[in-house]
Formats: sequence, structure tokens, C-alpha cells
Amino acid sequence: MDVTQPLALLAGLSPAQFMRRHWQKKPLLVRQAIPGYQPFLSRAALFKLAASEQVESRLIVRQETGWRMKKGPLASRSLPPLSQPDWTLLVQGVDLHEPAGHALLQQFRFVPDARLDDLMISFATPGGGVGPHFDSYDVFLFQASGRRRWKIGLQKDLSLQADVPLKILQNFEAKEEFVLEAGDMLYLPPRYAHDGIAEASLGANGKAADCMTYSIGFRSPAQTELASELLHRLAEIGEDATEDASAEPAGKPAKPQRLYRDLAQPATATPAAMPAGLVEFAGAAVLEALKDPLALGCALGEYMTEPKPGVWFDEPAQAWDGAGVKAGRTGVVLDARSRMMYDASHIFINGESYRAKGADAGLMQRLADQRQLAAPDLRKASAGAIDLLGDWHEAGWLQLTLPEAAGSLTKP
Repeated sequence: MDVTQPLALLAGLSPAQFMRRHWQKKPLLVRQAIPGYQPFLSRAALFKLAASEQVESRLIVRQETGWRMKKGPLASRSLPPLSQPDWTLLVQGVDLHEPAGHALLQQFRFVPDARLDDLMISFATPGGGVGPHFDSYDVFLFQASGRRRWKIGLQKDLSLQADVPLKILQNFEAKEEFVLEAGDMLYLPPRYAHDGIAEASLGANGKAADCMTYSIGFRSPAQTELASELLHRLAEIGEDATEDASAEPAGKPAKPQRLYRDLAQPATATPAAMPAGLVEFAGAAVLEALKDPLALGCALGEYMTEPKPGVWFDEPAQAWDGAGVKAGRTGVVLDARSRMMYDASHIFINGESYRAKGADAGLMQRLADQRQLAAPDLRKASAGAIDLLGDWHEAGWLQLTLPEAAGSLTKP
């Protein structure tokens, strides 16, 4: 993607301009971000998806007595009738189950993949919504069909209503109001309060149009969550290194683990008190684990590419043809569910890390950025890289492109 070129998706701004002016700073309203857009899922198909045990879904109903929420799977018969107002169906992670949803997310890859989360679809009858709230992450709210009225405001009072199953602001004060029609989009930075209410509208065929809003969300790891995960993974990396060292050939000593020692510990009349020396030793252990930049980068990359709970990969439909790949007769394309990233020393994919350097590293980085490689590119790959791609193919993490389409990078 050329980040200097203006995009209708961003109201004529280039991705570079959008990131400078709006990202994490202020909202952006885009009229006809994708003109003439048609939802890639019908109402019936969305309801079917919500009934699957492998899909996260929620039903939210606003009643006179308050709010009601039910978590999926949600069979169609358990949903309120379409004639009933004020209810919403939320279906999470649609990009993992629908290729067109995955393709839509690719238009937002001017933001690093480490931040991109998922695509959620909200279906609502007139009056439906989830109440005034704020998100801790950036979000693009794209109106795929129908109409929704948004009220937004940069709110300081973030206190929430008590005794409701949703995080609804207690004292919401709107500063701006927009009605989004099909094809329109609204970007909101984190903690920008908003309330979206579905409105009745007619489609081009003169019939009532379904209100479907696509939310493109971005992950923002909390500092404590990140620290917990990284320290846990760094400890595992340290354990693996110790095991590797102890397995070295005879004559080469294993790297010993430093153990806590307290030679000067006096007798104590307060045995339950934590020894100051142990506190100091623990702090030094944490700092020691953080000293190795390669280990820290490895732990971060594995964490950021870890598949979400409930994500599984299918067995490959085609047998791996390593010779054909090496000969340039076919290309490869990442599965939509695969998360692949890299840093200066590693390649990360689906929670695993690999040291990489030289031409193979550049090739794998290109696969991560483009999510596919053409047949001519693979002629330059080493035998080790081809074998690694074969392992990923066996795991269902990538597929072969059809031989006749390999040069054009068309997904099978």
C-alpha cells in the first residue's frame, strides 16, 4: 500500500495524513467511504453465523425495565421477531469465518497488524443499540446497509450505570451528531464516548433496509497484561535455554542457574517476614530476564501473533508440492486466520517464532506484509525455507495458490 496516496476510504486523506491528523487524536466522518457497498453477509447468513459454537455473539435488548444481554451461540428461533424494535445482535470475529470480511480488513493495513483486531457486525432493528459507552481502542464504524444515528463526545465523566449487563455511561453528554447512511464511516479514537441508534430506512428497492454496522476494531494491550504475558514467556524461554544447555555434549559444561543464597542470614524471631535479600534477588532476576533484547522481542512477537481462543485451522485440501513450489509452479497465500509478523531478527506466526536472516528473512517478511507470495518469488527460497513453508501448509496456516493463478496471487 502506498501510504502517500489519497483514499476515498479516508475522505481523500492519504493514510500518512490520517495517521498524523486523526489517529488517537480526533474523529473523522467519511461520507461514502465505499460508494455502492453491498453487505457480504445477508441477514439470514449473519443469523446462521451467530448460531455457531465457534463464533462469539451477543444479543442485547433494551426494555422498559432495563437492558438484557444473552451470549451466544444464538439460534435464529431465540432471536426476537424483526417487528420488535430496540434489539441488537453482535457477531464478533467475522473476518475469521468469511473471506470477504478478511478482505475488508486488508484496506486498513496502513495501521500495523499488531494493532488490528477484528471485524464485528452489528445488526439492529429500529431503536436498537448498546447504549452510550466508550471503547479503550480505536474503531472505524462503517455503515454497510441501512441507517444509524451516532451521538459522540469527548467525555470526562466516565462513570458507569450500576446493575446493568453492559458498560453504559451514567452521564453521557453528546457534542456532535451524525446520521450514517450505507457506505458512510466514522472513525473514533479511544475513550471517545458514542451512542449509535438504528433508524428505519428504505433500500434502493423500496423495501426496508437492514441496519448493519461493521466495526473494525484495534487491540490495545494493557501495560499490566503485557508485562504479565512477557514475563511468563521470558521465564519459559529461560527454562528452554537451560534445558538446551544441559543437553550439550559431554565436556562442555551447562550454564548453571543462579540460586538464591543467604550466607549472612541471622536467626530470626519473625520468620514470616519476607527477607530483604530475597526481594532484591527477585528484582535482579526480572531485570536479568529483560536484558536480552532478542528474548524480549521473541516473547512479544509470539504473544502478538497468538491465535484467539476458539480459532482452529483446517487440514490442507491440497498435498504439499515442495518441488513445484521451488520450481516456481505455484505460490502460497496465508490463511485468513493466520497472524504473521516480524522484527529485525525473527519471524512470528500463530504464536511461534523463528530466527531469520539473509534472503530467506526478506522473503518471509514479504509474505507477512503481502500475506502471499507469487511463484517467481519462491524460486529464490532456500530448501530450509521451502520445508518451513511445507510445515505451515501441513498445519493449515497457508495454502497453495492454483498453478494457473500463482503469478497473479489469486487465492484458491
